[in-house]
Amino acid sequence: MQKAYITVGLNKSSIPQALRLCNYLVILISFPVLYSVLMTIMLTLFAGAVVLELVTYAVRSLPRIRKAAAALSVVGIGLAAGGLFVTRSNVFTGLIALLSLYRMFNMVRIVQERMHERYLRHAIVRTGFSLVVMQAIFFACWAAWQTWHTTGVTTWLIVTAAEAAIATVFLMSVIRTLRRTAWPATGTAYSDKELPTVTVAIPARNETEDLQHCLESVLANDYPKLEVLVLDDCSQTKRTPQIIKAFAHDGVRFIQGEIPSDTWLPKNQAYDRLVSQASGEYILFCGVDMLFRPDSIRQAITVMLDRQKQMLCIFPARPKEMYGRLSLIQAMRYWWELVPPRRSFNRPPVLSSCWIINRNALRKAGGFKAVARAIVPEAHFARVLTASDGYSFVRSGKSGGFTSTKPIQEQRNTAIRMRYPQLHKRPEQVALFTLLEGLFLILPAVLTIGGFWMPIGPAAHILAAVTLVLLVACYLCLVLSTHVNTWWFGLIGQPFAAMSDVILLHYSMWKYEFSTVEWKGRNVCIPVMHVVSHLPE
Repeated sequence: MQKAYITVGLNKSSIPQALRLCNYLVILISFPVLYSVLMTIMLTLFAGAVVLELVTYAVRSLPRIRKAAAALSVVGIGLAAGGLFVTRSNVFTGLIALLSLYRMFNMVRIVQERMHERYLRHAIVRTGFSLVVMQAIFFACWAAWQTWHTTGVTTWLIVTAAEAAIATVFLMSVIRTLRRTAWPATGTAYSDKELPTVTVAIPARNETEDLQHCLESVLANDYPKLEVLVLDDCSQTKRTPQIIKAFAHDGVRFIQGEIPSDTWLPKNQAYDRLVSQASGEYILFCGVDMLFRPDSIRQAITVMLDRQKQMLCIFPARPKEMYGRLSLIQAMRYWWELVPPRRSFNRPPVLSSCWIINRNALRKAGGFKAVARAIVPEAHFARVLTASDGYSFVRSGKSGGFTSTKPIQEQRNTAIRMRYPQLHKRPEQVALFTLLEGLFLILPAVLTIGGFWMPIGPAAHILAAVTLVLLVACYLCLVLSTHVNTWWFGLIGQPFAAMSDVILLHYSMWKYEFSTVEWKGRNVCIPVMHVVSHLPE
């Protein structure tokens, strides 16, 4: 029997190829193991950061340990979020990383320790818990997305369909709101005897010509039962009291303000002082930038009597010389008051420029003591009176005769002062609001432009374009009715206005949490944020 031999020949050139093949096999085999190790490290860092956050919540009497734990938590959160996003870059890990930034921001609040102890502890616990829950929801969505093997095209179709639905609601809402808030036609002609007494209450601090022009327009009114009170809120210049006293012979009463308490917002304390001195059945609050036509107060009271309202908030018109001036910040402020269906959530639109309220209704709603720290106190009274259909919001336009001359810089300062408190001074609400604003107001423009090369599918691309058209229609309605921008910018400015609003919101949050926000030369962070007033700058 013959034996058969099989010979395998290896030449010198085949050896490196075999080694490279072995290396590729080792990498393929070890990659799942390496990925598993990295994911374990990331999840461990996340868990460790949560434990350190719990330590900061629990430790009260050892401030150094609490600050050290907060600082370590910031490092752990940053490493975990950054590592997760680098390891698995997708929408869900990006959102988780974004929320991690707000968690880090929350921990820095502990390191800074600007607020009173009890308020600070309550605030960081609430914010930290809310953000961790939001991250857990995104983790669950990520796991579900991987389990169901949903394609990107399907996901984008769902997202754009939701955006189109919200944009449709916005367009229907703004059309209805603009129709309902238009200045009504002249109603019943009330005799001078039938009209109630009205007190015009104006807080003033460090004012100049604007106050003089405002008082001249008020005194030119034909309202028969008018009382005018002006409070000098501890002005740092002599010009303000001189202007007020110059109108004494015309019946304007000068009221000396008091140094505000740390538990009161200065403007609200001034309002409270004015109410205590007022004798009118109705009180009209306004800023020094307001101008009145001779019949404007009579018309406003007529509207209230005809509609049987206890409170009326007036959206002032812009003077003709300000028509068409670009103001993205003011445009978004008007957007949030006029576009969403606010009344469905018992959040009626309000503006602080000019509003009138029945004196007894103000007292029953708690007076200004109920809103001592509120940046927008009139919002509280509007919500209370909306429940009994006692509140209305109207746009002055040319018919009403109310005009605001506030310059763009002052509008920006007002937006910074109001934006963060409007979200209840809570970073987790800022995070959620930013995600929603980015999803429904900014992303449609991105998808409409980028859809030509992004793999989102033709159906999602069409829906994104439809959503953008609806949003532009909303913005254009707003621009044409308020003259806050030119009509041509109304066609292109909606995504830019939304982006500016996101930036301003975060700037307002940073100013309130770590810097100062001033109103008429006073730091309003002390009463609003419960900041310890004796801290150094």
